[in-house]
Amino acid sequence: MYESHFGLQEAPFALTPNTRYFLRAPSHADALELLLVALQQREGFIKVTGEVGTGKTLLCRLLLNELDKTACTAYIPNPNLPPETLYEAVAEELGVDVAGCSNGHQILKALNQRLIALAMEQSPAVLVIDEAQAMPEETIEALRLLTNLETESTRLLQIVLFGQPELDTILAKDSLRQLRQRITFQTRLQPLGQESVGQYLRHRLARAGYNGADIFAPAALKVIWRSSGGIPRLVNVLAHKSMLAAWGRGDRQVARKHALQAVKDTESARPVSWIRRWV
Repeated sequence: MYESHFGLQEAPFALTPNTRYFLRAPSHADALELLLVALQQREGFIKVTGEVGTGKTLLCRLLLNELDKTACTAYIPNPNLPPETLYEAVAEELGVDVAGCSNGHQILKALNQRLIALAMEQSPAVLVIDEAQAMPEETIEALRLLTNLETESTRLLQIVLFGQPELDTILAKDSLRQLRQRITFQTRLQPLGQESVGQYLRHRLARAGYNGADIFAPAALKVIWRSSGGIPRLVNVLAHKSMLAAWGRGDRQVARKHALQAVKDTESARPVSWIRRWV
């Protein structure tokens, strides 16, 4: 809508996760590095948590892209499944034909044979689960059994869990202590700081084809940072609405008044009155 007005080739603040727009902000860059190192060391469970909108799914897709040429991956985006259905989904993702399997035991057996074959081919197998906090407790326990699939010298399957902070609450249960003890690496994604929000906006605008002076005035950046709390998804929403407001008035730069208008129009943003009290 406002792309031609600002000299853009595409919409810069779409909410759909796009790895081309990934910014190596400190917390996110550290999380990606930890994931790659931990997987290289063939650890069992790795956990990444973060509040809604902090970029977990984007990081998840970026990890899958990084592993594409070096590992055989299984991706489960919606793990709200009973145990046997989870086994079927993992097996199918890894190329196992489960049509002839009549129960969970047979599926696990077929899956184990596939994992052994991959190990002989020197191809690591990695299971990546997004929205892991949605898993029923019995499915989480069933997940632990998958890490029992191993040879004398190597673990056959590595598991990466991406989830909201509620995942930590679930795993804190005494009944899941065996799985909790197997999580060898974990990290939590942090919101963007004020400087990182400015870098984030400039980065996305550049990726969208912009090449010019800063579109967002410093005062507008400060409003967006404070009102979003540094949550990338909210930053996208407020930046998009701010640019709409500027475009609607024929302005070439997003000023504080445009950002305030965006905040007022966004229910999930911190209201201006709250920001003033916080300051």
